[in-house]
Amino acid sequence: MRSQFPSPDDYSAQTARFGGLTVVDVGALHATVTEAYRNDVLANVNGDCMRLSVFEGEYRWHRHPDSDELFLVVEGRLQIDLAGRETVELAPWQFIVVPAGTVHRTRAIGRTVNLTFEQQGARTEFLDEEG
Repeated sequence: MRSQFPSPDDYSAQTARFGGLTVVDVGALHATVTEAYRNDVLANVNGDCMRLSVFEGEYRWHRHPDSDELFLVVEGRLQIDLAGRETVELAPWQFIVVPAGTVHRTRAIGRTVNLTFEQQGARTEFLDEEG
């Protein structure tokens, strides 16, 4: 399952699919996703970006050393395991900010759609399975 995820370099090199002054229908976009994992940069805002993530299952333990990451669930349920802390579960229209450097992994409960906000080109470091 791990091979479906981008490498840290590929993740940080992604560019926005849509430019300024473009109306984007996020509901229509996520409805077209058929893969078990898809995470695209939709737009840039100043030095940050908004990503659309649609996935099932579990992502790897990782951290973004230089960027906070905001997760806003649109559909489904998202669990976020935080190393050394309790797991957080988000329902639709709930969000959490994971501070820069925090070791975490996301787990979708069924098919989950979320918007993620972080620095454009955020560096990702993958860690051991234990976190």
